Amino acid sequence: MGDDVQVVAARLRPPGWRDPRLVVGVLLIVIAVVGVALALRAADRTTPVYAAAGTLAPGTVLDDSNLVVAHVRVGEGYLEAPDDAPFGRVLTRAVGAGELVPAGAVAAREDFDGRPVAVVASAPVADGVDAGAVVDVWVTPDGGGSARVGESLVVSAVQRDDGSFGLGGETVYVVVPADQVGDLLDALATAAEVAVVGIG
Repeated sequence: MGDDVQVVAARLRPPGWRDPRLVVGVLLIVIAVVGVALALRAADRTTPVYAAAGTLAPGTVLDDSNLVVAHVRVGEGYLEAPDDAPFGRVLTRAVGAGELVPAGAVAAREDFDGRPVAVVASAPVADGVDAGAVVDVWVTPDGGGSARVGESLVVSAVQRDDGSFGLGGETVYVVVPADQVGDLLDALATAAEVAVVGIG
């Protein structure tokens, strides 16, 4: 009976610092805490890259007024801030507001062959046609028979005439490849009606 009481008492006695079970338990806790901390740090690792402050059209000269820095987890192919600052260069395609700027969408000014052309529409321009939209330009000569003279052109800006009461008169600035500018201007000069039609 006395021996049994001593065994029970020994089991109830709290383990000392030299008890290997306590040492192993503490080590496991430390390892778990450090592992979680490292995992959280790795998951929160972001890269500062440039993003568009607003919708930017092809031909836009980039500067600190139309770009912002976003901290995101992203792969390669984007402009990292501040090492890859694209200031003074131009966009070769439209970039939506908040969209990260791809490195492949930026070029030196002399390498960009797009030219902004003002198209005065005689027909009303849809509300969805704005900077960054893709449009076709159609003309109708005096004799009738409409023809598409500009295809899949990106809009750089739209100047709407508030006094036109929806009867047309808006000016849509589209970016046209340099080798197509002459043909588009000739078609616009002889057109009785001009329509700018949004795609999608």
